[in-house]
Amino acid sequence: MRGRYNRTMLVLGIESSCDETGVALYEGGAAGGRLLAHALHSQVAMHAAYGGVVPELASRDHIRRVLPLTRHVLSAAARSLADLTGVAYTQGPGLAGALLVGASVANGLAYSLGVPAVGIHHLEGHLLSPLLADPAPEFPFVALLVSGGHTQLLAVEGVGEYRLLGESLDDAAGEAFDKTAMLLGLSYPGGAELSRLAEDGDPARFRLPRPMLDSGDLDFSFSGLKTAVLTLVRKHARVSELLTPDIRAAIARAFQEAVVDVLTAKALAALEATGRRRLVVAGGVGANKQLRERLRFECARRGVELFFPPLELCTDNGAMIALAGALRMDTGTHEYAYSVRPRWPLSELVVPR
Repeated sequence: MRGRYNRTMLVLGIESSCDETGVALYEGGAAGGRLLAHALHSQVAMHAAYGGVVPELASRDHIRRVLPLTRHVLSAAARSLADLTGVAYTQGPGLAGALLVGASVANGLAYSLGVPAVGIHHLEGHLLSPLLADPAPEFPFVALLVSGGHTQLLAVEGVGEYRLLGESLDDAAGEAFDKTAMLLGLSYPGGAELSRLAEDGDPARFRLPRPMLDSGDLDFSFSGLKTAVLTLVRKHARVSELLTPDIRAAIARAFQEAVVDVLTAKALAALEATGRRRLVVAGGVGANKQLRERLRFECARRGVELFFPPLELCTDNGAMIALAGALRMDTGTHEYAYSVRPRWPLSELVVPR
């Protein structure tokens, strides 16, 4: 690895934690950089027939996709393997078999090139992904992380400097979206479809509870909201023997408004508690149109700067892993003794409250 770091850092990022294979190429480091190219293959169509992700199928599909995607991004960026100065990969959390695909390819490739490989926490990738926006936020900021099974508020001082302010005590917002979509008979994956359905719903027809809205802390709970939806669905199914399209849309609207109210209120409370004037939103739920509109309105009223990742980078992707890898890249020796961490609490990267 000697002699490779007198030139611009060029990091290949590989994401394979679940049902999307993402590969990206990032040039630069802590002093600034740019995303040169990225590519993503989604397995949604393959898993839809099963109503959820089948781990073995996911792993096998990652094997088929990761090398062609790597060749594609290198070609799109007019770079070669010999130009790489490091390889980053998602080490966890996620599906063990899927993670092993990315870890194996990343470490094998890095070893063959004599460059370091670095394992990245999937949620840290999401947390830092708004740095890929233009304009990008400056440190410090408050982050609302709403990704898959996680809903958390963090005070972010810099890369690796995170303080947990609040988190979900049960179902995260993303889980609640998916489970509610299932109750409404929507196809997998249901979160995005529920949001589209909610656009046609009557906002005055139903009102659902706002869990922990007045709890006095920055924690979240969405399991009760899901139960309230279930009660509403069963009630109307008994009365009419089926959920009419207008009832389904109205329930979706009521559910989404409840989640958005809670996320917005807690994020604003975190800003007030920390005295920060900059909010970053990351993760798949950060793509939700109503959440974006509400936060833009409330932050504008308060003179707070608001940042999101580009829409295409809200869900799992290789760009966030390449970026986090470039920011964390260790230019020293590397033993390539890789491992994956299917269960890797973000709390191990943050300062306890």
